[in-house]
Amino acid sequence: MKIVIFGSGLIGSQIASKLADAGHDVKALGRADGIDTTTGKGLLEAVTGADVVVDLTNSPSWSDDDVLAFFRDGTSNILAAEQKAGVGHHVILSIVGADRLPDSGYMRAKVAQEDLVKAGPIPYSIVRSTQFFEFIAGIADAGTVDGTVHATPAHLQPIASRDVVSHVAEVVIGAPRNDTVEIAGPEPLGIDELVRRLFSVTGDKRSVTPDPEAGYFGAKLDSAALTPTPGANAWIAPTTLDEWLASQA
Repeated sequence: MKIVIFGSGLIGSQIASKLADAGHDVKALGRADGIDTTTGKGLLEAVTGADVVVDLTNSPSWSDDDVLAFFRDGTSNILAAEQKAGVGHHVILSIVGADRLPDSGYMRAKVAQEDLVKAGPIPYSIVRSTQFFEFIAGIADAGTVDGTVHATPAHLQPIASRDVVSHVAEVVIGAPRNDTVEIAGPEPLGIDELVRRLFSVTGDKRSVTPDPEAGYFGAKLDSAALTPTPGANAWIAPTTLDEWLASQA
């Protein structure tokens, strides 16, 4: 299959490598390759001849207006280019619980992206994932005040990026789902506990204070917001937090 991936970050680079190793013709493209999804620059040329297009782009600015414009304009432009080129499958990676956090501008933007894909002209698959283990450190940094991490005890069910890659790759080479699938790690854990366990391995000396008011992407959490949707039959990844931490050490 010929597969075009927009976005070459943590997930995009791994998916490109995995699919190429499996014998597919894969290109992972970004701004350095002359692609600008927000204006449409380079898109038609990039997707011509592709069987599948995977959109893993992310906004460089997370202000509410900027992130909404990024996903709205980028998704519309990619879908239009795909329609002209006759692409048969559009895949995006979204976030478990995005529709349950309307106070977050970023989550609202991801829901808007999903809605455009669902209403668009291209057969699609939407993969909603929980947060990656790799981003726990960033969550800790965002919640640090005067050397203390303020983190909510509300649960995430985080997942290793390599498990995300494995499942997204299966979706990419399969038939379009025309539906949303959810993937998650094996353990629901409080964000404060996630940070403590990371620090116990890394030796970070910051203290961690449970704070139910600590936000996440601008929204207050409860323990159901970012765990798999009941009845969604989510795919549960095999890698536990302890296994991932051991592999990082």
